[in-house]
Amino acid sequence: MKESIMQLLETWFGNSHALVVLIGSAIPITEMRATIPAGILIWGLNPWLVMLLGFVGALLPVPFLLLFFSSVLKWLHKFPALNGLTQFIDNKIQKNVHHFEKSSEAALILFVAIPLPGTGLWTGSAVASFLGFKFWRSFICVAAGGALSAIVLTILSVFFSTVL
Repeated sequence: MKESIMQLLETWFGNSHALVVLIGSAIPITEMRATIPAGILIWGLNPWLVMLLGFVGALLPVPFLLLFFSSVLKWLHKFPALNGLTQFIDNKIQKNVHHFEKSSEAALILFVAIPLPGTGLWTGSAVASFLGFKFWRSFICVAAGGALSAIVLTILSVFFSTVL
């Protein structure tokens, strides 16, 4: 699925691979996990540029998620036709809540920093919003985790490309 999203973005933006990295990083399925390796390994872009664009792109939806996620989810619960979607989101959040019980800030940073499916800026922002964390503290933690994730993905892409 990540590959098809990346191909769609490439079709829309043509050879502007830097723009694909920026926009693709803002999408929850791809985030930086797909765009940073693609930018460095497939398109041969400068790793520093790819890391910066991936990080900035991934941060674009974070303020909106932190401010509106809980309200939108409550509103979606009113529509029986969307029960499957809302149940999926609720389950994903509940599955990750236990990570934040003791040291919420450190847990949020680490959770976002791990570049694996089901973690990342979207999920971290959703969990922080759902748990009612303060906006600026959540934003700083999500941004710190996102920066760590961008660094890890860039290092893996540059030095350990066979792992990816």
